[in-house]
Amino acid sequence: MTTHNTEHSFAEYIRILGKGKKGSRPLTQSEAYQAMQMILAGEVEDIQLGAFLMLMRVKEETPEELAGFVQAVRATLPETSSQTADLDWSAYAGKRRHLPWYILSSLLLAENGIKVLMHGSAAHTEARLFAEDMLPLFSLPIANSFDAAQQDIQARNFAYLSLEQICPALNKMIHLRSLMGLRSPVHTLVRLINPFNADYSIQGIFHPGYRPVHQEAALLLEQPNMAVLKGEGGETERNPDMDCLVQSVHQANLSEEVWPALFARRHVKPEQLEPEQLLQVWQDTRQDEFAEASIIGTTAIALKLLGKAESQADAQQLATDYWHRRNKVAFMLTKNL
Repeated sequence: MTTHNTEHSFAEYIRILGKGKKGSRPLTQSEAYQAMQMILAGEVEDIQLGAFLMLMRVKEETPEELAGFVQAVRATLPETSSQTADLDWSAYAGKRRHLPWYILSSLLLAENGIKVLMHGSAAHTEARLFAEDMLPLFSLPIANSFDAAQQDIQARNFAYLSLEQICPALNKMIHLRSLMGLRSPVHTLVRLINPFNADYSIQGIFHPGYRPVHQEAALLLEQPNMAVLKGEGGETERNPDMDCLVQSVHQANLSEEVWPALFARRHVKPEQLEPEQLLQVWQDTRQDEFAEASIIGTTAIALKLLGKAESQADAQQLATDYWHRRNKVAFMLTKNL
């Protein structure tokens, strides 16, 4: 707390962003780092945080700002080996039009020896299904610490770590959406955290304009390999009814490619979402061509990112093979959601 006559040290960052059309500018990467460092340390007043987040929301984040924010978050995390997880998978958007089929894609990869760290948050937006709430359906634990997540990966090649465990301050901020009425930069930066420093990272966004921002931020963060796509509902999930542009970073080189739609006509979205269908589709007790195409298609994009296939066709075939030989009794219904 400062007196009325002494300027708060965080005021500088608000002024940079809010000084009007001609006087304002984006933060540099260093300034973004320092600002987020103060926020995470609890050195910012609530009214300042609200002003800062909404100013950032109005102008939208630059790659440099995102990189600085992420670096500040990573500086608070425990050190982990990049060998702990092969693939970092963020899951923060929540699904409202279709079920979160991407969960089955991640489990399919894990079943085939790829160590997946999924991270996300509990529900922060109404009428959406979040991975954190779906995993109990598969009897999969929500890791209550970094150590527990590492043990889960060692046990089953898959772990889910909540934002609440990764960074409580960010978790509090992401749940401000109900107060602000808008998303904030937190919804973007959490996708880039990569808490286990995996060599490969895959991210989904909803607004196409954020694709290159994620791509360029990953380059600034020296992420060896990443892919970002406009996913169904904003999650990392290929919509098989539409062409899918994937923008990537591979060893400091930027690239992009279009994965074509898998169906000529779009499917009608279900009238209601029934989470048990996730398990039923895995167990092959329910047939759903949209779901199967989404699962296989998402898995294919991840396999190509991971270097398991040279071409889209090879990746699609490998993903299809994985799906057809999956262990259909690996997960049994134990809880009604």
